[in-house]
Amino acid sequence: MSQVLDTPPPVSASPADKTAGHPADDSAEALAARYGLTVSGARPTLPEYIRQLWARRHFITAFATARLTAQYSQAKLGQIWQVATPLLNAAVYYFIFGVLMGTSRGIPDYIPFLVTGVFVWTFTQSSIMSGTKAISGSIGLVRALHFPRAALPVSYCLQQLQQLMFSMCALVVILLAFGVPVSTSWLLIIPALTLQFVFNAGVAMIMARMGAKFPDISQLMPFLLRTWMYISGVMWSIEKLLKHQDLPHWVLVALQSNPAAVYIDLMRFSLIDSFHAGQLPPHVWAVATGWSLLAGVGGFLYFWKAEETYGRG
Repeated sequence: MSQVLDTPPPVSASPADKTAGHPADDSAEALAARYGLTVSGARPTLPEYIRQLWARRHFITAFATARLTAQYSQAKLGQIWQVATPLLNAAVYYFIFGVLMGTSRGIPDYIPFLVTGVFVWTFTQSSIMSGTKAISGSIGLVRALHFPRAALPVSYCLQQLQQLMFSMCALVVILLAFGVPVSTSWLLIIPALTLQFVFNAGVAMIMARMGAKFPDISQLMPFLLRTWMYISGVMWSIEKLLKHQDLPHWVLVALQSNPAAVYIDLMRFSLIDSFHAGQLPPHVWAVATGWSLLAGVGGFLYFWKAEETYGRG
């Protein structure tokens, strides 16, 4: 006696499913679309990304403050180094450039001039260097938690701005000690630092994306930044160099439009009464705003475009 096994007929989509708008497609993409599933880690839209970043503003501030506090936690003098480090850098530059090379000749209030340049340049330099390692140096955090990755380079720049605030306290003491009077022009440091912070954050986001893909770029940055420092008038006066050197016009424009030099000169103009408007490049506030918007907006978009790639590989 043989036993007949009845094979059930193949299951097909019912007419009701088809009329309800659910075609007989069992692919992963179709199932995900049917039940409202999205790709994990997918890049959000730009407005949504901005909203997420703003929602984490308290995390950004707390993270920056915690890093600043921990920076010198192992040192005996602790947070004193936040002021001592830039002052020692300024002292070294004064000895080499002001005394040995004589760049101080013809520059009134040279020590306030030099210290202001060193502090403002250090803000840009440190922001870019820390931004270069923002993703690659925090890979564990990036892989463990879901948050807009732009929070990292922005928080690193905020940390450097907090560091600058400590340095500015020392700078005020130096200005007063060398007879620089308090003036209403000191209020100009607020818009100047705001524009510089946006510029620094934008460049830091550009370098964060590049550093995430090519970690070795962090080894190259110190040499590039040192070169940038030497052409930015940190230790010498661009205005006096241009008067005594027969340089091509494009070199003149490039030196005066250099964003680091622009922000340094704005701070010197704001704080030092002997640094007058004639030493500033033409349309300096427009140039400073242009660099800020170009780097800030462009850097943010460039970083956002690769949001879903950070932490992978």
